[in-house]
Amino acid sequence: MRRILLKLSGEALAGDKKHGFDEETVRKVAAQIAEVVKSGVQVGVVIGGGNFWRGRTSENMDRTKADQIGMLATVMNCIYVSEMCRAEGLQTAVFTPFACGSFTKLFSKDEAVSCMKEGGVAFFAGGTGHPYFSTDTGVLLRAIEVEADVILLAKSIDGVYDDDPAKNPAAKKYDEVSIDEVIAKNLQVVDMTASILARDNHMPMWVFGLNEENSIVNTMNGNFHGTKVTV
Repeated sequence: MRRILLKLSGEALAGDKKHGFDEETVRKVAAQIAEVVKSGVQVGVVIGGGNFWRGRTSENMDRTKADQIGMLATVMNCIYVSEMCRAEGLQTAVFTPFACGSFTKLFSKDEAVSCMKEGGVAFFAGGTGHPYFSTDTGVLLRAIEVEADVILLAKSIDGVYDDDPAKNPAAKKYDEVSIDEVIAKNLQVVDMTASILARDNHMPMWVFGLNEENSIVNTMNGNFHGTKVTV
């Protein structure tokens, strides 16, 4: 595999704290990213913002403003994980679709690809830069733009199920499922806009649990216990 885009959920970075950052969890993630990069694979990273913000907290809040807060949450997450990766000896760059002063760089496909080719990790923060589009859409957009071979979706659950396993103990886990079935059954691997982008641009996704020990490295080494979404 030449180039991957790793999507981390914000909630997973919070660990058992459920909010903010759990430093030990993030340190382990950074160490795994470093191992993958040192194996010769080019890595881009997108991180959700759910450890800080999930949609509107009040019906009195404008949706556009709520989404802007969520975008900024992803910027904080990317800067933090980027610094943890630097502590592992990696070079990093954080790209956003809008200006953040000197905190980040404006997204450029050429600069992002150059960063990854040179052994650095490119972080893509801020989603698409527009309200009404989730981080899911952002990760598909960036993966397509930088020509990733696959998206690795590291979540708080260990794969794709036919029902919510937290509510239904009998929910069936898929080892492999097509993107057409994901869309037809609304399996919510990613949101519908992102699912259609994946289908139309033939972008496969591998879904697995971030909390499994060494899960990112294991996935890259073929020891995969999640769900492959085929296209």
